[in-house]
Amino acid sequence: MFALLTGACAGLGIGAKDPVPAFNLRAPAAVQRSGAIRGQMVVPEPSAISVLDSERIVVRPSAGQVATLAGAQWSDRLPKLLQARIVEAFENSSRLRSVGRPTDGLTADYQLLVDVRAFQLSVAPEAVGEVEIAAKIVAGGSGRIVGGRVFRATTPAAGTDGAEAVAAIETSFQDVTAQLVRWVGRVI
Repeated sequence: MFALLTGACAGLGIGAKDPVPAFNLRAPAAVQRSGAIRGQMVVPEPSAISVLDSERIVVRPSAGQVATLAGAQWSDRLPKLLQARIVEAFENSSRLRSVGRPTDGLTADYQLLVDVRAFQLSVAPEAVGEVEIAAKIVAGGSGRIVGGRVFRATTPAAGTDGAEAVAAIETSFQDVTAQLVRWVGRVI
């Protein structure tokens, strides 16, 4: 069967290269909470600079340098993947009456705007998974910013290959997401 697929791919001009592993992210399973929040919230797709707005896993070899991790990628464009996992984190925490994406048709009391500032493996002076996001809560009716904050976490990486890099980045992401869920709970 594989030979058949390889032959078919070659006939279509598609190379018979080994597939690149695609990594997913997991949302925190549960975030400690202190009661439900009133209201509904939508989470639009986060904004990000072009190097982060792709499936590529970013590596920062040193200050001012940007590369991508060879032989590995995210399972989707990073902003779309983050949107799905942030929504999932709020669903897992049961903190809101309802949370979703703008396309879900919710009448939102709030919007959570997220800007991805860093989502990478930084390797100098040591390998760490680094995640930094800026978040703003916007009131649905007035468009007024209710609160804003920057969240950041770093996690030492066991190495710099795909699985080790992703594990460190994912741990930082889960930390940042848990901070975000708790903060939204305090603000609204």
